[in-house]
Amino acid sequence: MNRGAQSLMKITVVLPTYNEAENLPKLVSALFSLPLDLRVLIVDDDSPDGTGALADDLTRQHAGRVAVIHRIGRRGLRTAYLEGFASALETESDAIVQMDADFSHDPSALAAMSALLASNDFVLGSRYVHGGSVDKNWPFWRKGLSAFGNFYARTILGLPLRDVTTGYRMWRCEALQSIPFERIQSNGYIFLVEMAYLAHCLEFRIGEAPIYFADRRWGKSKMSFKIQAEAAFRVWQVLWNFRDLKKLGKSARVA
Repeated sequence: MNRGAQSLMKITVVLPTYNEAENLPKLVSALFSLPLDLRVLIVDDDSPDGTGALADDLTRQHAGRVAVIHRIGRRGLRTAYLEGFASALETESDAIVQMDADFSHDPSALAAMSALLASNDFVLGSRYVHGGSVDKNWPFWRKGLSAFGNFYARTILGLPLRDVTTGYRMWRCEALQSIPFERIQSNGYIFLVEMAYLAHCLEFRIGEAPIYFADRRWGKSKMSFKIQAEAAFRVWQVLWNFRDLKKLGKSARVA
C-alpha cells in the first residue's frame, strides 16, 4: 500500500468507556487532529460519571464521525469490544483500532501503526520492541510486573511477539472478520492475550510498532493485582481452549 492509498484508509477507533468523562472529549479532539480518516465508536457501560451523556454531545459536535453504543451496567472489556467490532464491521471501514480512553495510548502512534498495517493483518502497539517503553515514573516493581506478565503469557502460549498484553491494536477488517468470536471466552485483560493468540494460530501477519505507554492522565486506573493474578491463571485456559488450532511445526508470519 503506497502513501496515497494509506491516507485513504478508513479507520474506526473503538473506545470502551467506564467513567472516562475527564478524558473522552480531549481524546476525541486529539484523534481528529491526526492526518488520518478516522471515525470513533464509543462503547459506554452506563458510566455513573456522565461519560455516556458526553459521548452523545460528541456525536452532535462531530456528526457522522462519532457514534455511541450505550450498554446497561458494567459488562466488561470482552463484550464491549465484540459489540464494537460487530458494529464497526458493518461500516465501510478498512481498519479497526482498539485503544484505551485514558491517554495511556498516545493517539499520534496511529500513524506508524497504520503504515505498518500496509504489510500486515494485525498490528500491536508494543511497549517491548526496540523504541517502545512504559511510563518513566512507574516504580520498579510495576515495570517488572508488566514485563513478567508479557514474558509469562508469550512463553506459555509460544507467541513470537514481544507485547501480547497491550491494549493498543489495529486490525484489517477482513482479518478481524475471520476471527471466530463465538469461541472467545475470556473477560477482562486476558481477552487481549486470547485475541493475540487466535491471530497467531490463524497465521495472521502480525507487526509490532513501538509505543510509549503512559500512565493515565486523569481519573483512576482500573488495573489491580487481583486482575493480573487472575489473568496469569487464565492464560492456561486459553492454551487449552484452542488446542485444536495449535499448529504443528509452523510459526506465524511476523513482520
